[in-house]
Amino acid sequence: MKSEYRGGDAIIELIYGLIIGLVIAVIASFVMFRLGIDHRKKIAEKAIGSAEEESKRIFNEAEKVAESKKRELLLEAKEEIHKSRVELDREIKDRRVEIQRSERRLVQKEETLDKKAETLDSKDETLNSKIRDVQDQFEKAEELKKKQQHELERISGLSVEEAKEYLLRNVESEVKVEMAKLVKDLEEKAKEEADKKASEIISTAIQRSASDHVSETTVSVVPLPNDEMKGRIIGREGRNIRTLETLTGVDLIIDDTPEAVILSGFDPIRREVARITLEKLIQDGRIHPARIEEMVEKAKKEVENTIRQEGENATFETGVHGLHPEVIRLLGRLRFRTSYGQNVLIHSIEVARLAGVMAAELGEDITVAKRAGLLHDIGKSIDHEIEGSHITIGVDIAKKYKESAVIINSIQAHHGDVEPTSVIAVLIQAADAISAARPGARMETLESYIKRVEQLEEIANSFAGVDKSYAVQAGREVRIIVKPEIVNDEAIIITARDIVKKIEAELQYPGQIKVNVIRETRAIDYAK
Repeated sequence: MKSEYRGGDAIIELIYGLIIGLVIAVIASFVMFRLGIDHRKKIAEKAIGSAEEESKRIFNEAEKVAESKKRELLLEAKEEIHKSRVELDREIKDRRVEIQRSERRLVQKEETLDKKAETLDSKDETLNSKIRDVQDQFEKAEELKKKQQHELERISGLSVEEAKEYLLRNVESEVKVEMAKLVKDLEEKAKEEADKKASEIISTAIQRSASDHVSETTVSVVPLPNDEMKGRIIGREGRNIRTLETLTGVDLIIDDTPEAVILSGFDPIRREVARITLEKLIQDGRIHPARIEEMVEKAKKEVENTIRQEGENATFETGVHGLHPEVIRLLGRLRFRTSYGQNVLIHSIEVARLAGVMAAELGEDITVAKRAGLLHDIGKSIDHEIEGSHITIGVDIAKKYKESAVIINSIQAHHGDVEPTSVIAVLIQAADAISAARPGARMETLESYIKRVEQLEEIANSFAGVDKSYAVQAGREVRIIVKPEIVNDEAIIITARDIVKKIEAELQYPGQIKVNVIRETRAIDYAK
């Protein structure tokens, strides 16, 4: 039992010892913690004190630097103000010197002007005295002239008016004779030189504007891959060919010609649309009314683009600029227009070039000449659509798009319907005749052309009272000279009308022919 009690006391003592050790450890830890806090506080207080001292030191240094910078800036500002003041004083001084110089110059000019005014006054007085002297002398001369005139009238027995009339009659008769001789000599010399010069100009223009000619017809031939395609083009009960002819306005001729279809029509643009449409249909292989309608629309757009491009190319080739877009489009339509096998657009370009060359030789406006040559047949672009001759239509187009009076007159006069009012209009007549009458330019052969001209002159010579006849302007005009003692002024109108009727009845010709009947009386004499 005692041993048990001793063991229990030992445990209790051990527990007490542990508790006391734990309490002591806690107290020691608290003490150590408190001592650490006090130590850190002291260190922090020392750091704060040193930071305050450092901040005071930095602040003091900053104040010193700012004060020095302030002094430096003040010194710089004072120096700058001083420099500005010095420069301003110098500039004011220079300005004062310049003003003084100007004042001196003005004073000198005033003195000079005063001297000149004095000189002018003296000259004015001198001139006035001279004028008075001249007037006195003139009055004396008039008195002397009157005395001499009275003396001459007394001696000659004629008054002044009678003497003037007598002298004028004598001088007039002599002058008329001399003038007639001079005019005759000048006319002969001018004709010789004009013929020679005209030949040189025309030959030069033709050489410089020479180009190839290709005759065109009013039909187009579309090649086929095989003869079986003809049946597909015709379609069931002819519906395809009827649709194509209705939409394009062109006749399709399908005959025994192997592997070919002929398109016939007088409107070249419609014929071109039909040709493109048919070629696209053959290439595509699907031929039926709906497809034909679709291809016709595409072909129309393609032809319209081609027309615009051809018009722009024509203006570029001739160097004619500033045309209205619609006029350029009408020019492009001429690409598909032919006149007796000659392409009208190519013909217009050639006329523009010929007129430009001849205008350069004569010193005329080259640009206006080219413009008039390019537009002279513009009416042919729509003469299938509008009533009237291509000249009337062309004049209306030119007026609509504000072309100059020279251009309008050149269009009116290029076939001799009206009289040309400018040299440019005459050049267009010549260039048009050269381009159209050149061998190979049109389908008409040289033999048939010569035969037609001869027939034209024969018809004119067959009438009574006709002395001579000449076919000019490539057969577009016949000039007839009648005998004045047989045909009077009233009869020439009837003669011209009868010749026109006979030409219309017996002769085939392109366009129109102007019949120009001339009656004149000449007086010829020779000085020996």
